[in-house]
Amino acid sequence: MLPPVPAILLTVNGRPGDPDEISVLWTFVVSGDPPQIGVSAGLEHQARELLELHDEFVLNVPLASMVEAFDTVDMNSGSVADKFELSGLTRGAATVVDAPIVEESPIHCECRIIDSLEVPPERKLFIAEIVATTVIEGAVDDADRLIVPDVDFFGMTAGSGELYTMGRRVGNIGMTVGRTDIKY
Repeated sequence: MLPPVPAILLTVNGRPGDPDEISVLWTFVVSGDPPQIGVSAGLEHQARELLELHDEFVLNVPLASMVEAFDTVDMNSGSVADKFELSGLTRGAATVVDAPIVEESPIHCECRIIDSLEVPPERKLFIAEIVATTVIEGAVDDADRLIVPDVDFFGMTAGSGELYTMGRRVGNIGMTVGRTDIKY
């Protein structure tokens, strides 16, 4: 059991003639410098094929007020319906990569896949560099640090299916040695 990890809506272009895809995938930080992330997709995820096809996607960080739309995306297949339409989320355009964004999300991390790894029996990890980030006004301070208490993020717990909000700061990396400059 791990504490909640950030809830993320991954968006990627659809196949020609098909709707764009929104998926809920496990996401994790690979590196802070350069900024790299990983996403894990099972064989059953339509997003897996689309990630392999397009090599670009966006991580959209949702707010707690979006939890019903998040669950709608997670509980429905893109092969059955346009999940943007089904969830009521608004499709927008990324600034650098060729992929849609979720307009309602306060943070968009635009990504390009740099590597992947098959993980038996049925998952594939995609490692990507973050090539652009957009953030709504009020979500970061003058030093471009997230102001977590001001933005109602939420996370998912593995093994329980529960969603929790985040927000209370309890310290910083390097505090035991008097440092506040570490950003990874």
